[in-house]
Amino acid sequence: MLRAMFSAVSGMRSHMSYMDVVGNNIANVNTVAYKSARVTFQDVLAQTLSAGGAPTADLGGTNPVQIGLGMKLGGVSNLMQGGAPQSTGKLTDFAIQGSGFFVLFDGETQYFSRDGAFDLDEAGDLVNPANGLRVQGWMANAGVVDTTGALETINIPLGETKDPLDPTTPKLVSFAVSASGEITGVYADGTSEHLATLAVANFVNPGAMLREGQNLWSSSANSGAPDIGEPNSDGRGTIWTGTLEGSNVDLAAEFTHLILAQRGFQANSRVISASDQVLQDLVNIIR
Repeated sequence: MLRAMFSAVSGMRSHMSYMDVVGNNIANVNTVAYKSARVTFQDVLAQTLSAGGAPTADLGGTNPVQIGLGMKLGGVSNLMQGGAPQSTGKLTDFAIQGSGFFVLFDGETQYFSRDGAFDLDEAGDLVNPANGLRVQGWMANAGVVDTTGALETINIPLGETKDPLDPTTPKLVSFAVSASGEITGVYADGTSEHLATLAVANFVNPGAMLREGQNLWSSSANSGAPDIGEPNSDGRGTIWTGTLEGSNVDLAAEFTHLILAQRGFQANSRVISASDQVLQDLVNIIR
């Protein structure tokens, strides 16, 4: 009876973790670019009552006799498939269609994100307005971008003249972003110029990346080093402007998992109650 009770306790503990993961998925059903998580379970050691035996000349073989000792949490996997695109019409809202992450920098540490809800700060830097992290890429020099160089903060100087030393030159009034991440500035006289190119990072195993909160990810020992390059190249996704990526949480599936977690917890609690009743009957046998 004690084996059954301890097995059920392990089952209750694991189903509580299952419920935690499902609850977090449902809480983030409307979080931009949220990636849902999935729980897997494993059985634990089994007590061997009989090892079994090989067949002999006179008798056939016998199977081992084992009694399981419960379960444990096998792992929590990140499901990295893309969410549905949601049109916003805002120029600084970007979504990656396909693989890859935007590269963000706080001056010391590099972070990665699928959340492209960016904005321009007072200095014209493209930033994540929630935490001030600067979006990385390559700035143009006289309209030419070297994507083999070091990453820089993307700067779009709206309102500045084409030649900062000549105030009579036309001002930058707007910009556009191509599917390949090329940011083209549009000046008041109708001319345009390549200003910068967004950087996108790919990983060999993106599911092993670490969640850092605030829709940010960082690389881990098992995710591989970031492969940073231009969008729409070497397997990296394309950029959609005026669009944000939605959460990939499937509510119907999550509610099903919620029921499974609840029933699994309930069934294990019933095992404890039944084991307790059997133990009580055993104690009362002397009466």
